[in-house]
Amino acid sequence: MNSRKSAATVRPPARSRRGVAVRVLVALGALALLATALLLLPGVRAPVSRALDGLPGGSGLKAQVKGLLQQGRLAWEQAAGQTPIPYAEPAELVPVAHTGVYPYGVNVFFEQEVEEWKLRRSMEVLREMGIRWVRQQVPWERIEPERKGDFTSVYGSTWAQFDRVLPLAQEYGLEVLARLDLPPPWARSNPAIPASAPARIEDYGDFVEAFVRRYRGRVRYLQVWNEPNLVGEWGGPPDAARYVALLREAYTRIKAVDPAIVVLSASLAPTLGTPDGLNQSDLTYLQAMYDVGAAPYFDILGAQGYGLWTGPDDRRVSPDHVNMSRAQLLRGIMVRNGDARKAIWITEYGWNALPPEFPGEATHGRVTEEEQARYTVEGLRRIQQEWPWVGAVFTWHFRRVSDEDRDQVMFYYRLMDPDFTPRPVFHALRDLIRREPVVERGWFQEDHWALRYQGEWRQAESPDALLGGYRQPQPGAALEFTFRGTDLSLVLLAGPEGGRFQVAVDGAVPERLVLEARAPEPRSAIVAVVRGLPDGLHRVRLEAEGAPGAWGLDGFLVERTP
Repeated sequence: MNSRKSAATVRPPARSRRGVAVRVLVALGALALLATALLLLPGVRAPVSRALDGLPGGSGLKAQVKGLLQQGRLAWEQAAGQTPIPYAEPAELVPVAHTGVYPYGVNVFFEQEVEEWKLRRSMEVLREMGIRWVRQQVPWERIEPERKGDFTSVYGSTWAQFDRVLPLAQEYGLEVLARLDLPPPWARSNPAIPASAPARIEDYGDFVEAFVRRYRGRVRYLQVWNEPNLVGEWGGPPDAARYVALLREAYTRIKAVDPAIVVLSASLAPTLGTPDGLNQSDLTYLQAMYDVGAAPYFDILGAQGYGLWTGPDDRRVSPDHVNMSRAQLLRGIMVRNGDARKAIWITEYGWNALPPEFPGEATHGRVTEEEQARYTVEGLRRIQQEWPWVGAVFTWHFRRVSDEDRDQVMFYYRLMDPDFTPRPVFHALRDLIRREPVVERGWFQEDHWALRYQGEWRQAESPDALLGGYRQPQPGAALEFTFRGTDLSLVLLAGPEGGRFQVAVDGAVPERLVLEARAPEPRSAIVAVVRGLPDGLHRVRLEAEGAPGAWGLDGFLVERTP
């Protein structure tokens, strides 16, 4: 298949489908029956469960066996042509904006912190971990609590809490993604539901514009609402058209004040929906957003990446199954609607280590703390290696500010307890972040976080650059990075003088590459550097020669060819 075409589904030939289906069912069925039989044997339950841990199903042997059977059913349906196979692969190796950003973030509740030493301690811990992104809710009800245009309370300015939090975040090197929602009672369409949509979209636009004007230069990333496909976050039956009107209002007001701000759509709750229509499938809702013209009004698609009842190796991709892999279905919808060059950012991610003695229902799934730690790391590695269309990932969550929240299911996602006691997932995530940065498979821009520039590189703009910008080296300037794969190509812009540079891969210098393209204005070209390397980690050093500004780096492609 031509890898440059944007196919939505792939269906194998009928005869091939039947053969595949039979083989899949026989293999998975036999494995499931064997595991079920072993359930009855004393002393083998735990070893069998560990052996099956990398397969779909979840935590515990019973769930794993059930997952195997479900995988077999899904494989049968797809192989038999009953269920289309979601296929986003043709659009993966295209330049996607906002994917080369630093990938590690967490959700925080800084606005709830009363004591400044705890706020500073939190930011210091995050900085030491290596976290550079925080997603922070900005509750509209705290900013305009009583009436429109009134930004005061009995305690003074309602902006005071964020006047404190946002400069501190900058001081500690934390980039903030601000989530703007939760309207005040006077603005709600449904006063009984705190997170309901605003009755007047213009009121929300005024609030968003006021926030942007006040914190211009401190906040560069904004998210417009959260999970509007749920009644609990929208105040009534989900209404994609109404949400898109809200998104359009916010986007146009934000860009009018500061065009450089990056706008994320609301992250949709991963759900199959409910028969009463009060909660709608995220897949149905996203397509409805596109149908009413949402595409021009967000720069990045927000998504939730919860593992829920299964681990990161659960690769079932089906509209009737909710797991971490569901993001692939969202990506497929974007590709089919012409949005292949937009990134997905996963704004909430993780597994819930709900204690066995917790009195309530495990509505978000349940894993042990050891599984939570392992799944979190393995999932992040999978995202980086397999999903080049994903940018930042925000683990849910860093810590709650009070032990009073221990009766809430969401408490047990935490990396740290309120008293700053680290959980196993904290140590696992910190150790992952401290590893050597690696460029994984994909088509990335010259600003990728794993690149190490040396010497003088000048940032430049050109209409011929893939996403607008590129970097021009001065003679002697160098670039180093590590990539995982078999093939490496560079995307270059050559001017009238052409240009030269020397590349060393794993210490070897294949040749002095010369840019042959010469034109009055820079022109883009893809230059193959190496092909057919052993699949693994490879170190690259590029050093510029020749006249200053003779060429520019506009990106690179890393591929993994079997």
